Amino acid sequence: MEYRKIKDEDNDGGTLSNDIENLRGIGFSGVASVSNVPPREQAKWKRKTVVTVALTFLTSSQAILIVWSKRAGKYEYSVTTANFLVETLKCALSLAALARIWKSEGVTEDNRLSTTLDEVIVYPIPALLYLVKNLLQYYIFAYVDAPGYQILKNLNIISTGVLYRIILKKKLSDIQWAAFILLCAGCTTAQLNSRSDHVLQTSLPGWIMAIVMALLSGFAGVYTEAIIKKRPSRNINVQNFWLYISGMAFNAIAILIQDFDAVMNKGFFHGYSIITTLMILNHALSTSRNGSSDVQQINYS
Repeated sequence: MEYRKIKDEDNDGGTLSNDIENLRGIGFSGVASVSNVPPREQAKWKRKTVVTVALTFLTSSQAILIVWSKRAGKYEYSVTTANFLVETLKCALSLAALARIWKSEGVTEDNRLSTTLDEVIVYPIPALLYLVKNLLQYYIFAYVDAPGYQILKNLNIISTGVLYRIILKKKLSDIQWAAFILLCAGCTTAQLNSRSDHVLQTSLPGWIMAIVMALLSGFAGVYTEAIIKKRPSRNINVQNFWLYISGMAFNAIAILIQDFDAVMNKGFFHGYSIITTLMILNHALSTSRNGSSDVQQINYS
């Protein structure tokens, strides 16, 4: 009896050992499955991570650079010329991307710059909306500070999500709707002012400008996304190029209307500084449609 009991315990121990080995095998195979991710997928995720970190830095520093570009509380430079240079730089970036594609793939029907009037006639609409929105972002700092602007800027994502649902008929998940509600609550809560008789820190004109900017940015982004979806085979850099050309044209008109005398008498680059140059570079890189639109933020969420 004692021998049989000992033998049974040995058998149980053997079974237990086998189970442990099986678990170890499962663990090792699980690790192997993670490490066996294709290099192309790993590179893709690394690229997304780098872009996300870079865009976070660029967008968070945008308001600070605009405020720092002021002198004695005023813009010494012409904001319309700054906007014009932003569109010019974005156009140059699109051309550089296209040149790289032409070198590797050659010129094809989808990536050639030559186009028709029917294709480019749709771009002035979002370009005009972006012009008004970009000009407002300079004047809103008369009513809000840099941190307040960054908080109110989240309204862009909210308006884009709602317009994305209405115009493109895109069904948003429950998580995305919950994120929009949290953003609304966060924007409002962060603006509550308990140290004065005013309920909100930002004045009414500041809120109106922030809401108008959010609607303009959202509608322009969704409209541009709809244009791109109608021509999915067309290279996005070609579409960006014609969008930015339209933006340059509208900004040139804005210079003639608003700052013609100042540009003619003082020069195009009057009042520019290193901070102004960094601001222009920041704005061009953070608003390029290769990866920074609010619509893409909706898609990634």
